[in-house]
Amino acid sequence: MGALSDRAVAMLAAVHAHPGLSRAEASRVLGIGTGGAAEVVGALVAERLLAEGAPLPSTSRGRPTRPLTAHPEGPVVLAAAISHASWRVDAVELGGASVGSLEGAHAGESAAAVLAQVGTAVTQLGDRFGDRVRGLGVSAPGVVTDERYLDATILGWRHVDLAEVSPGAGPFVAGNDATLAAVAEVRRGAAVGARSALHLLVDAGLGGALIDGGHLVGGAHGTAGEYGHLPLGDPAVRCACGAHGCWGPAVDGGALARLAGDPEPRDPGAAGRAVIARDDAAARAAVATVATRLGRGIAGLVNALDPGVVTLGGLAADVLAAAPDELHAACTAGLMRVRRAAPPPVVPAALGPLGPLAGAAEQAWDRWWAALRR
Repeated sequence: MGALSDRAVAMLAAVHAHPGLSRAEASRVLGIGTGGAAEVVGALVAERLLAEGAPLPSTSRGRPTRPLTAHPEGPVVLAAAISHASWRVDAVELGGASVGSLEGAHAGESAAAVLAQVGTAVTQLGDRFGDRVRGLGVSAPGVVTDERYLDATILGWRHVDLAEVSPGAGPFVAGNDATLAAVAEVRRGAAVGARSALHLLVDAGLGGALIDGGHLVGGAHGTAGEYGHLPLGDPAVRCACGAHGCWGPAVDGGALARLAGDPEPRDPGAAGRAVIARDDAAARAAVATVATRLGRGIAGLVNALDPGVVTLGGLAADVLAAAPDELHAACTAGLMRVRRAAPPPVVPAALGPLGPLAGAAEQAWDRWWAALRR
């Protein structure tokens, strides 16, 4: 593949963001004439970076419109998502569709053991797609610094180098699972079109991110969004992070299990979902309590951050579905009067458990665009 012009890179990014875009629509998005767009598209098709679909039905005169899509032999990125109990690696083509996937489970083994499993899957998919691979994005459940090093307190992992799963082909980037899920919801999920969007992901703990004007609010060290460590929980409870009274342990799967009278779970996500699925008094009370705690915290974040929409992933979406009245009542009660007049919608994440994986792929594509523009 030869060097790509800025227009060609912009065209690829536009088709990635809007699969099925026509040449005419692409010319408007890029602010260039139809002739220039046709020239760019022709070059990208010849390089097997884009494909043109069958002509779409039209009642107007002129050449029929052909949708621009990923080329069947075109570039892909690899995306890996590691959770507290499982992992998955996908090959993702232009436009966001998965064209290959491998997955497995783990029981909280050492970071080295789990990364070895993930690395093997990355290598297998890398071998399958060969020189089509343009980069790798990794999602992980914890604080990720320098877009590479992971501290996952619940798993007992400290300063883990996530780049160990990379075969070294193309750009590498890693991020927190909740943060990457937020990116995915803004680009392809329930927050598309929102000026400012807050995403919260609950599983074993709580994380999240604020996307404002399409940009991730990362903070001074790139680790903003650790909302689960706001002091909204019981001050007597010490969190695995070292602080007391964190919000996450009061609303996650472990909290649901404890409130329902169950033993401390090894897999908080699975335990929380099991409590939500039950229909006994203890389980219903546990869900109502967690819904109230979650709603109060959401109100505080809405007061402070002023998002246009709040999306909930993981167990937070399940709690919303199971106890919407309790969650919304607690949220409304905690809102400032100025916020209460027009509160942002609180909705389940559209991408569900695939959000972190989709976000990892988006970040990998972003890195490739940036590399092409250098």
